[in-house]
Amino acid sequence: MSSHDLAILWDMDGTLIDTKICHFQTWDQVFRNHGFSVDTKVYEANFGRNTQTILPIFLGFEPDPELMEQLIEEKEKLFRAAAPAETSLVPGVESWLATAHAKGIPQAIASSGSLENIETMISLFNLNPYFDKLISGADLPAKPKPDVFIKAAEVLGCPPEHCLVIEDSLPGVQAAKNAGMPCIAVTTTEPRKNLSLADFVVDDFISPLEDVLLRLKLL
Repeated sequence: MSSHDLAILWDMDGTLIDTKICHFQTWDQVFRNHGFSVDTKVYEANFGRNTQTILPIFLGFEPDPELMEQLIEEKEKLFRAAAPAETSLVPGVESWLATAHAKGIPQAIASSGSLENIETMISLFNLNPYFDKLISGADLPAKPKPDVFIKAAEVLGCPPEHCLVIEDSLPGVQAAKNAGMPCIAVTTTEPRKNLSLADFVVDDFISPLEDVLLRLKLL
């Protein structure tokens, strides 16, 4: 496969941008404001899934639509306000983005986050020039269902088997494999042993992208 046959689908939270602590802190604040609490282990196990899926899991019950909407709205507003001070790019990620862009490889965000969150974070770190499309899975079946990656492939006009997914979570890696896509996993969220389903695992993005693509026979 040459670079002209390849597209890269990036997860955002935990993959491009280290947002894990910020998401937890803002969930915790909103829950405490409403008399609830977030179990750390439950949060860890479900990081990377969309809010409509994880909120009932965090609460331990299915909230009525009004409460769900209120909690999500408050949490996301807090997250976007806190993000400039509490989030950072994963080391080396901009080098990978720039290399793929220079090679003419289409790139898309395929994230469980809301489109507003995606647009906010991509603009915050000035990453807009690298991406052809921004795809939100907020209203799609949650990872490990493959829907957000299938949608991103369709929008880019690229066959699933030619789309390389870059992920950080076990549900995300499973979603990539369920979509029939090769996957690189980064150990920002999960230990290496939990990501063995991925085709290649990295600790960060410091190694050149070309080296990894050559090892995967994608260049």
